[in-house]
Amino acid sequence: MRDYILRRLLLLIPIMFGVTFVTFLAYRIIPGNAAHITCGLSCTPEVIDALEKQYGLDRPWYEQYGGWMWDVARGDLGTSFLYHTAVTTELGRRVPVTIELLIMTVTLALGIGLPIGVLSAIRPATPIDWLSRLISVLFLSVPSFYLGILLITFGLLWFGWSPPQFGKGYVPIYHDPWVNIQEFFFPALVLAVGEAAVLMRLTRSAMLEVLRNDYIRTAWSKGLRERAVVWRHALKNAIIPIVTVIGLQIGGLLGGAVIVESLYNLNGMGKYILEAIIRRDIFVVQSVTLLFAVSYVLANLLVDLTYAWLDPRIRYA
Repeated sequence: MRDYILRRLLLLIPIMFGVTFVTFLAYRIIPGNAAHITCGLSCTPEVIDALEKQYGLDRPWYEQYGGWMWDVARGDLGTSFLYHTAVTTELGRRVPVTIELLIMTVTLALGIGLPIGVLSAIRPATPIDWLSRLISVLFLSVPSFYLGILLITFGLLWFGWSPPQFGKGYVPIYHDPWVNIQEFFFPALVLAVGEAAVLMRLTRSAMLEVLRNDYIRTAWSKGLRERAVVWRHALKNAIIPIVTVIGLQIGGLLGGAVIVESLYNLNGMGKYILEAIIRRDIFVVQSVTLLFAVSYVLANLLVDLTYAWLDPRIRYA
């Protein structure tokens, strides 16, 4: 197990180089840079040249990328052209926002998807099953950004309500739990709806397959209660493909956070990278992309380790 974890962690090195290098090349291909956007259309070539020299954009591409990677190895992610602050300082403020959003999203997705999926599996071909399948298709059909706009629009029109984040800054949960939950509940719900639909359908199919096995029939014949058969025996063996999907959904949630954080004015990593892309703030884009890639790899490593905890027969060499 230890060797397996070490190999997976060592894979982060080529992934880090690959992701950041592709991101850097994409910015080299697209015309313009941070100096042009910062200066505006009325700037003279001399002023633009001075800004490029100030930002180090006049150096060859390999010097820019190599210098940034050397700084990363020393724990320095560079300085933002947009905010004129260290990227590590901004990330220190914004990472907790995105982490809390993702935790609440996964919690809501599991809380919605798992019970409905299990209920649909143990009551097949009933109105409950048909309704749950209809709900899952509906949830999958609505884009998260559109659902977020609908919630804000109808909240304002019908109830005169807007998310607290629109009027206040980020309030940590340990300062004011109620305001914090109000800030994050609807953004998390917008992200969780699509993920819950996937979990709902996967849980149903996995449970239907497990419920046909001999050991489940044996559990029924021993007179065990339905709750014990379903939750203790069936769901525990059906949970592995569900855990796999949760790990794969991390990448989608990180991408969805870019839109939802901007929509609800949450100052997390998603909003940070979107602003950086618009302003061509290359150091910020590379740093956040690097964090997204590392988070995705670590999340999938955690999923693999969870397999061994759920099923003792699984061993990693």
